[in-house]
Amino acid sequence: MKNVILAATLLLPSSGLAAQAVEVNARAHTCGQIAQIIRQSKAAFVRTGFGGRSFRYPPSRCRLGDKRAIVSLRDANGQMCTLDYACVNDPASPYNWSLD
Repeated sequence: MKNVILAATLLLPSSGLAAQAVEVNARAHTCGQIAQIIRQSKAAFVRTGFGGRSFRYPPSRCRLGDKRAIVSLRDANGQMCTLDYACVNDPASPYNWSLD
């Protein structure tokens, strides 16, 4: 029974990783506003056209299989924002290896 409880505890995500991401439209906010939203909500998905990027703050909160990266995107004023706390897929991570 102890092993089952221990396994369940290890498999459940921590509250920091389980935070629900807020969706933000990059074209509706300035660079400063986007950075502030990410810092305040701790997790955000920033839409940049059809796709987008996931951000976690602080950067050490990226999910397993992700890595921290620097991402550039355009804000509502058309200016380039450089944000250094993006979490992107890490193909070198063992969590992303396929066992085919």
